[in-house]
Amino acid sequence: MSRIGRMPVKIPAGVDVKVDKANKIIVKGKGGTLERMLHKEMIIEIENGTITVKRPSENKMHKSLHGLTRSLINNMVEGVTKGYEKTLVINGVGYRAQMQGKKLVMNLGYSHPVEMEQPEDIVFEVPAANRIVVKGIDKQKVGEFAAKIRGKRKPDVYKGKGIRYENEVIRLKEGKAGAK
Repeated sequence: MSRIGRMPVKIPAGVDVKVDKANKIIVKGKGGTLERMLHKEMIIEIENGTITVKRPSENKMHKSLHGLTRSLINNMVEGVTKGYEKTLVINGVGYRAQMQGKKLVMNLGYSHPVEMEQPEDIVFEVPAANRIVVKGIDKQKVGEFAAKIRGKRKPDVYKGKGIRYENEVIRLKEGKAGAK
């Protein structure tokens, strides 16, 4: 049995969950509404304020989908209640970010400023010139957009300059032995 797959997902107060015959799940909460098509062979049951996921057989594919399905449902429920956020830190002399309306404008050492439009499901915050907070209710979209921002200037392994996640540790390499 999958350790993650067999754990029930508790439905908090104020969250409405619906599952149809084709395993399309709709989760509504104070943060918004999320929809997702899950694998049609997985058995999803809602009873007494909890969601349980069962697999139809001990087939290898069903075993792999069991924990995945439960995790996706849990992420949806958590997203509409609390939401998700990723914090990015900008390191480097002259590197900074600022909001201009719905655009994120970053100076990252290029000859031009890097501009990124804010998607409809994602919210940016720039509490300081060297910090960017990406927020949203869909865990996948928040992580994907934070990765796009980080991809504009990945951390340099020699000086540590660039954009990194807040809890990311960059191991700096030593330069050439003769040059200092």
